[in-house]
Amino acid sequence: MPDKNQIVELLARLEHCTADALEGQDLDFKEWSIRSRKDAIDLMIEMAVCLANGGGGTVVFGVRDKVVGRAQAIVGVPPELDINQLTRAVYDETDPKLTPEFEALAVPEGSGRLLLMHVRGPLKPYTDSAGRGKIRFGKDCMPLTGSRRASLLVETGQADQTAVTVDGPITEQLSAAALEILRDIARQENAPADLLQQPDLDLLGSLGVLADGRLTRAGLFLAGNERALRQHLPNYAWTHLRMLSDTDYRDRADGYHALPQALTRLEERINADNPITTVELGLYHFEYRSYPARALREALMNALCHADFTLASPILVKQFPERLTITNPGGLIGGITPANILNHAPVARNPLLVAALARLRLVNRSNLGVNRMFEAMLIEGKSPPSIEDIGSAVRTQFVRQDVQPAFRAFIADEGHHGRLLSVTQLLVLTHLLAHREADTATLAALAQREESVLLTVLDDMARQSGYLERGGSGRGTWWRLAPHLHRQLAGPGHPERDGRLDWEAAKTRVLSVLMERAKRREPGLTNSDLRQITGLSRRHALRLMHQLQQENPAIQPPGRGRFAAWHWQSTGNGQAQ
Repeated sequence: MPDKNQIVELLARLEHCTADALEGQDLDFKEWSIRSRKDAIDLMIEMAVCLANGGGGTVVFGVRDKVVGRAQAIVGVPPELDINQLTRAVYDETDPKLTPEFEALAVPEGSGRLLLMHVRGPLKPYTDSAGRGKIRFGKDCMPLTGSRRASLLVETGQADQTAVTVDGPITEQLSAAALEILRDIARQENAPADLLQQPDLDLLGSLGVLADGRLTRAGLFLAGNERALRQHLPNYAWTHLRMLSDTDYRDRADGYHALPQALTRLEERINADNPITTVELGLYHFEYRSYPARALREALMNALCHADFTLASPILVKQFPERLTITNPGGLIGGITPANILNHAPVARNPLLVAALARLRLVNRSNLGVNRMFEAMLIEGKSPPSIEDIGSAVRTQFVRQDVQPAFRAFIADEGHHGRLLSVTQLLVLTHLLAHREADTATLAALAQREESVLLTVLDDMARQSGYLERGGSGRGTWWRLAPHLHRQLAGPGHPERDGRLDWEAAKTRVLSVLMERAKRREPGLTNSDLRQITGLSRRHALRLMHQLQQENPAIQPPGRGRFAAWHWQSTGNGQAQ
């Protein structure tokens, strides 16, 4: 939430942009209605509800949001406005009650006064006294529909389906097999030994899944038998399909088991068709599956613990010959999207269940699960999974790939020397290995980082680690792997190894071809020819030619048209004029 000093800095930018361009999730600019005090107060209440439901923020009243020029944009608010009366108006007309903080800001333009309204809302969802409400999404206030209200209740933990208790004697609802598998899995993750040694009911109590002497749905999902699960979680099921095509399958399994049993059964079925590659690294031989065990475990745990049990849809695993998809009912919540999921603060759909799993170290409440999934793929030189929000479900997809021995050996060697690469660094390296070079904006989007943040990482990878080379400047800055690292990572069988041209080598080759063609009095090279000769993209080929033209005035630019060609302007003996 911006403070007064930050607002002052933003106002200075109105000389060159509109206020609308400066707005965001926690900031809005509004003009105060001087024609109707009621309209102005109604807008203030609407914005207070909207920002509170969106996580809080600040509204600057007295600014036109579509006008460029500070003097024209800042009109101010009436100087006689009483902050105490405004606070009371918002308090009286909101449910639950909101008490925003108002702050006056003196300005030289307009009426000489702006009004800042800071809103915080820990008890969302909020509405006005008539039951109407909106919620902030980016720069917009959207209607607080029934589905959005339900999502807010989930995000704030007020509608945790796994915290509901179930009727009946606890011991009659438990599965001894589920409890023992749960202990085994937790033991593999180094959960506290004294926790796992507790008797069944004491263990469940320590996990917080008992309430008032009854089992919660979270406890049922962790340790319940199939009969109890079918009765109290009727929408839950899991399905695994071995697909022949998008429409046909050759094998199917369905289950209604507790989480630990479902996890082990799904892993077993997936690994039955998850081939192993043996790689020799030094004196040792290592085995790698197409879908790494860690990536699978994290993806399946995400699907199981974030499932929406109010939806009659199974946790669905489809295993194709060339890919694997894991889908769970319930879309992404709390502002998480596929484009920010790597770095967004964690939001749990089922807080009680997640808290219990965190005590067992089967999940991490610091949003490390997705990062671990990405890391498990990337350290083997594989593409990371793709994550899609498809409305009422989330789908994670892995592409079947073999380990890249050269890349895995590099990661192991770096780790041996104490250089542990982050997921951001791994994403950059794998992308540049496949695409030769990329600009900062492309890599920032890939790593889900702000450009300014990623630039620091890239600079370190270039200057300190020697992994990258940098070219260009400003918005035109580009990055590529250092030649020695590219040769090391690509390995002898990598498709990019022999096709990648060093930038200077590419210029030398193009220059040689142009001069030879000029000697034979043949046409020059079109942009299409250049791309074929160098293997560069259209943008990179053009940049290369512009650099060559600056270095060699004899190179003449093409004219217009499809067959326009670059050529070397030479004398009869092949020398430049």
